[in-house]
This record gives sequence, structure tokens and C-alpha cells, in this order.
Amino acid sequence: MEKNQLKKLVQVAVLISAEILLSRFLSISTFNMKIGFGFLPIALAGMLYGPLWAGGAAALADLLGATLFPIGPYFPGFTLTAGLTGLAYGLLLYKKRTWLRIILCVAAITLGFGLCLNSYWISLLYGKGFIALLPSRLLQSAVMTPIQIILLRVLSKRIYLFSGMPEAAEAENLAVH
Repeated sequence: MEKNQLKKLVQVAVLISAEILLSRFLSISTFNMKIGFGFLPIALAGMLYGPLWAGGAAALADLLGATLFPIGPYFPGFTLTAGLTGLAYGLLLYKKRTWLRIILCVAAITLGFGLCLNSYWISLLYGKGFIALLPSRLLQSAVMTPIQIILLRVLSKRIYLFSGMPEAAEAENLAVH
């Protein structure tokens, strides 16, 4: 394996570990809601390595987290949603991180994946009505959307600190404006 590929693999593994730690131990979770910062390592993977790495990292983090530290029963739909979330971060934020792209990314993830798709999975898993779940899920989206937008903007401006590549600082000055 090439040295750069090995470095990328190790960095993604660290981000997967960070996601598991943040989402399983440092978040507020109920059966139908989760508020936390587990999105940050996956967003960082998307920004640094693109959609395939971020999607794979997110799906693997969900699978490992659910297996090693279950919050409820394992359901593959949540792993699918996690993978799609990583893909979205990579597609929208890899090398191009403007305010508009960050807002579109967070909107797609919180409304499309979080509010709609995950609410559907919860309704299937727990036998709750989809519509009955929406008020608490809307509250989660309303709380997390502005937080995610602000934190992703801050992260996008500081990404060169994580990348370890001097040329990333130069590229960042061009891409963020």
C-alpha cells in the first residue's frame, strides 16, 4: 500500500473512532431523537477525502457503533442513511466549501435524511406513526440546523489544520470565499 493511501486510511479510521465516541457517548439520545456533534468527523472526512471515503466512513461508523455500543436494536436503514449522509458531505463540501454549499448540504441532510428518512426508519422499527414522530423530529432539526451550518463553516475555514498539507492552506483561501 502506498504511503499516502495508508495515511488516508489511518486518518479516516481516527475520524470513524471520533464519530463513534461523539455519537454514542457525548450526545443526547432518545428512541426518536439525537442531538450531538457526531456529524463533525464525517463532515471532515467529506471535506478532506470526498464522497466515497466519507460515505464509507459514515456507514462503517454506524455499523461499528451500533454493534459495539448499541442504543437500541440494530436497523440497517440507519446505516444506509449514515452512508448517504457521508456521500452528501463529500459531494457538496469536497474542495468547494461556500456558505451556499454548506447550507444546501445541511438542509439535505437534516431535512431529507434526518427528518424524512430516519423518521420513516423509526416508524418502521418502533411501530410509531410517521406523522406522530414529526413534531419531536422537527424540534431536533430546528435545533441542529443552525448549529451545523455555523460549525461546518468554522471547520471549513480551519480544515488545513487537520489536513497536514501546506498547500491546503493556500487552496482553502481560494475555496472558502
